[in-house]
Amino acid sequence: MVARRKVAVVGVALSDCGRVDDATPYALHAQAARRALADAGLDRSLVDGFASAGLGTLAPVEVAEYLGLRPTWVDSTSVGGSTWEVMAAHAADAIAAGHARVVLLAYGSTARADVRAGRRTGTLSFGTRGPLQFEVPYGHTLIAKYAMAARRHMIEYGTTIEQLAEVAVQARANAALNPEAMFRTPVTVDEVLAGPVIADPFTKLHCCVRSDGGAAVLLAAEEYVRDCRTAPVWVLGSGEYVSHAAMSGWADFTVSPAAVSGRPAFERAGVRPDEMDFAEIYDAFTYMTLVTLEDLGFCGKGEGGAFVEKGRLRVEGGGLPVNTDGGGLSGQHPGMRGLFLLVEAVRQLRGEGGERQVRRRGDGGLPRLGVVSGTGGWFCSSGTVVLGV
Repeated sequence: MVARRKVAVVGVALSDCGRVDDATPYALHAQAARRALADAGLDRSLVDGFASAGLGTLAPVEVAEYLGLRPTWVDSTSVGGSTWEVMAAHAADAIAAGHARVVLLAYGSTARADVRAGRRTGTLSFGTRGPLQFEVPYGHTLIAKYAMAARRHMIEYGTTIEQLAEVAVQARANAALNPEAMFRTPVTVDEVLAGPVIADPFTKLHCCVRSDGGAAVLLAAEEYVRDCRTAPVWVLGSGEYVSHAAMSGWADFTVSPAAVSGRPAFERAGVRPDEMDFAEIYDAFTYMTLVTLEDLGFCGKGEGGAFVEKGRLRVEGGGLPVNTDGGGLSGQHPGMRGLFLLVEAVRQLRGEGGERQVRRRGDGGLPRLGVVSGTGGWFCSSGTVVLGV
């Protein structure tokens, strides 16, 4: 029996992002993958594991073929935006058990360019079969599902629309420090509230941007770390959970699946939420950030509104920096954004954040611990990963 090995993230990269009208999703996968391998300084021949979702009839077979890979370990788990945190956990377990040595996670999407070119329309629903058939006839779109959940939290706990708007304002403040962010001009709470209503209570700036782009993350067994050009970022703990498909199957709209996935992630890492130097949280909508912070244990249930006030989520805010790259609300959001969260967390832990670099409270040193939490569907799934140096 092979002894369990430590696992590190040794390479991360983004493809060209934002407005990319002249590339295919396959090309964005390949560009991000090449850059992640170059970042790590490892030869492609060492990659014996591959994980991807969202592209191709036989994902990830088609993408692996396009990249010239013949992996002996694969994962095509597809649970929405949390896919990549779940895949990272699966990859780390496989490497630790000796089933793979180096695993590449890759994603690419031309979500924005496809709409612009008329190759697709905006996503209003995820289909009309199975349990969703009972909701679609009533106009129950993806955005409407999140809006309903946000309204329930407002009713139950007195959360205000101004507090939700603060999430968007602070995400934009972080994006202003990120040259790769799609939107960098500061906004105010009043400007967020004055926008067109998309699904009550959400106005436009409560909702994520639509961008093009790809990302890649390379995980390796501890014995390969010495051969890498970058400092390792260790996978310390993880957790995953799936909740519901139909809204009628969701017991409480004010509790996200991160309430379940977060606990084992912190326990397995042997750390507490209050030890985190930053958090990267899936934010397709402002409410996602607020409720995930509650459910990961950064504040009590119903206290998220107060927690996000007074600039506490900003890199320069003196609280808990959240979505340091601007998140999906202002940075990038090319569909399933979860892999972008991992890229940003690794960059922060390696001290590569540039103007948006997080500093530890107290001594001003580089961060040592960070948590990444992805959400899929309409709070249908969650994957949480704790990383450290």
